Amino acid sequence: KKVKDRWMVKSTSFSLFLLVLILHGGLPCPQSCDCPPGSGVVWCNRKDLVTIPFDIPHDTRVLYLDSNWITHVPNGAFYGLKQLRELHLADNLIESIAPGAFRGLGGGLRLLDLSGNQLERMEFAPFAMLTWVRLELYDNPWHCDCSLQKLVEALPLDAETVEDVVCATAEWEEYTGKTLARLLNTGVNFCLGQQRNTDLAMLLTMFCWFAVVITYVIYYVRRNQAESRRHLEYLKSLPLPSKQPSPEELEEDTLSTIL
Repeated sequence: KKVKDRWMVKSTSFSLFLLVLILHGGLPCPQSCDCPPGSGVVWCNRKDLVTIPFDIPHDTRVLYLDSNWITHVPNGAFYGLKQLRELHLADNLIESIAPGAFRGLGGGLRLLDLSGNQLERMEFAPFAMLTWVRLELYDNPWHCDCSLQKLVEALPLDAETVEDVVCATAEWEEYTGKTLARLLNTGVNFCLGQQRNTDLAMLLTMFCWFAVVITYVIYYVRRNQAESRRHLEYLKSLPLPSKQPSPEELEEDTLSTIL
């Protein structure tokens, strides 16, 4: 019985210890990663990772995930890391970033390194909650089009970061190999063609509606004309009323009857 009581006390103490660790962000270091005690730095670089670890300590301030085989950043990948200041995702194979990938970071992120990946296009949604963050975007096979132009214009990027965006491909071949910033500074507008297509589509839609209205009006007029003709023919087909006798004739008839 004494042995059993001691085991229960030890088990309870261990459970409380784990609970305290979790509440204070002291989760165990992810497998294959290095977490020097008290440093707030987690080293998961060059570990042949294909996914982002889910058990990163909550008190992490700097997270190194560079030089792995990660291809996608899913929703909530860093949720709960409210003390995170630097996130290094360079030299992976990242092709896509989910809209809620950086949700739950607490707004304290100051550096996000996405250089050396396979990003061709990127939406604004993943970065909507990030403010005052420096982005590293160089060495990606960017496809320069209207969506990338809108992203660069929407994000508060510094001049150096924008200069790092080089067009690996573009909607017009002559822009391939040039930096997006220089193209925009020379007056190139990748959204101009899209705006023209939109205007053309709106014009075509308006023309179709106008044609439908005109067709209906013509049909309505012709139908009324046909109805009018049928009504006129019907009136013509009716027998003419007999001539009413005049008062003099009625008076003569009356006298004749009396006589």
